[in-house]
Amino acid sequence: MPRSNALQMLLIEDHLDIAKNIAEFMEQKNHVVDFATQGKQGLDLALQHYYDLIILDLNLPNMDGLEVCRHIRENADRHIPILMLTARDSIDDKVSGFQTGTDDYLTKPFSLQELEVRCLALSRRHLIDSKSILEIGGLKLDKKKRVAMREGQQLELSAMGFKILRILAEAYPQIVSRSELSHKLWHDEPTESDALRSHIYQLRTVLDKPFDFPLLKTVHGVGFTLALKEES
Repeated sequence: MPRSNALQMLLIEDHLDIAKNIAEFMEQKNHVVDFATQGKQGLDLALQHYYDLIILDLNLPNMDGLEVCRHIRENADRHIPILMLTARDSIDDKVSGFQTGTDDYLTKPFSLQELEVRCLALSRRHLIDSKSILEIGGLKLDKKKRVAMREGQQLELSAMGFKILRILAEAYPQIVSRSELSHKLWHDEPTESDALRSHIYQLRTVLDKPFDFPLLKTVHGVGFTLALKEES
């Protein structure tokens, strides 16, 4: 397999024999594999390092796979593809996994070849979905350069303002709740109660005031979203 297809993976699996088999197979295919044997350990690695994909077992000590997946979705500053690997094969288990935020589901016993194919497909799909340039109406975000423009005019955003705008743009047209936005910005670290309000105000000042209509919309009692003129 060409090196360009190599993935940086995190494997969270408490059965050492299974973890060893997966790691050895993937490394033979030029992938790089980190692994954790406990849920909390895996969560910490997922939030501290960059991974193209996470292979996540469901039955884990001290924090199960569903809880790990939920925390990753709430606290990671980007979408990390997650493939849930488990012996639980009921429809209810699969529904719970997808509702929590997993991207794919593979039941044990499984083929290592199939696991790799699914990982590659999941990674490719994610790369297509996570283009570095986001365009919504007259708004254009370059995630790599951390530059935002509206109607061809560059916006002088703070680092926090750009982060908020990126979260809203990636979620568009969905509404991002206040609690979800706070989680993505500060994780579980305490912050002043009016901090989010202040950052939203500053973002509005740059994003909306110089232009004909506001893009940033407050959905009272729910959260925030971006809305084109015809949607307002």
